[in-house]
Amino acid sequence: MGIFERYLSVWVGLCIVAGLALGSSFPQLFHWFAAMEIAHVNIPVAIFIWVMIYPMMVQVDFSSIRDIGKKPKGLLLTLVFNWLIKPFTMAALGWLFFRVIFADLVDPQTATEYIAGMILLGVAPCTAMVFVWSHLTRGDANYTLVQVSVNDVIMVFAFAPIAAFLLGVSDVTVPWDTLLLSVVLYVVIPLVAGVLTRLKLDSANDHTKLNQFIQTLKPVSIAGLLATVVLLFGFQAETILAQPLAIVLIAIPLLIQTYGIFFASYGAAQAMKLPHNIAAPGCMIATSNFFELAVAVAISLFGLNSGAALATVVGVLVEVPVMLSLVAFANRTREYFES
Repeated sequence: MGIFERYLSVWVGLCIVAGLALGSSFPQLFHWFAAMEIAHVNIPVAIFIWVMIYPMMVQVDFSSIRDIGKKPKGLLLTLVFNWLIKPFTMAALGWLFFRVIFADLVDPQTATEYIAGMILLGVAPCTAMVFVWSHLTRGDANYTLVQVSVNDVIMVFAFAPIAAFLLGVSDVTVPWDTLLLSVVLYVVIPLVAGVLTRLKLDSANDHTKLNQFIQTLKPVSIAGLLATVVLLFGFQAETILAQPLAIVLIAIPLLIQTYGIFFASYGAAQAMKLPHNIAAPGCMIATSNFFELAVAVAISLFGLNSGAALATVVGVLVEVPVMLSLVAFANRTREYFES
């Protein structure tokens, strides 16, 4: 991992502080940025998110899908947790904490928005940082590509229906056109661009140009993420400074969800007798979130200053240090799995 990825939680923390400082010092500037919308999509944020997502999509090799049949159990584990368990446990935890446990600390409308942001995180399985987690756990790189590729295909078709269902259950009115537009903008378009770029650069199938291009784009991708965080926390500055407890309240169920899903999937992988180089990255994929998409959809559906957007941004802050701790745990428990 490069210095940007290794200390990503530090950079995110610094950008949060910078965003809050700038947002409170220059509120009119951020109001101007917030007004730059087309079809409920904020243009500055969209640009930064595209910059962030595109390099990740270039890494996805859809030709690897042909290898699915060789080791189906690892793929099955990831798909079950990503699509049949994680979205629903996230919705349940959101409801439990913000409708029951924290009910006296958060007003009903804000609670609803926090739950919505958590749901969007839960419905968006990670497609990018999992390559880092797989590398750190000495995972099977080709199989990780298979898992990511299949998840991306499913996400194009399943993200909107599952998100709409769970948001509806949580008493949130879902504008289908905005939700579908967000999927097209932040999944389909960068995915197609990534595939076309990969085909162009890797026509010789030696990965030389492709790997050079990916390495070149890594700092750009991280810069897009950090710029997005600055903007989001700048937009949220007044709300956060007025209610700093909100960050802690949102982080608690997110931490429970992340650790809970990992240990449940890790135990299932051990029971299924998966080799560690498939089990570890598979559980990382099942645990981590595509927070870039969740942030984008939350902004599109509920607005830049919404509790939903804030909840997804807290997801960015929580995920990196938590996933690094899980990588360390997975490496220490390698002996309990088949080689």
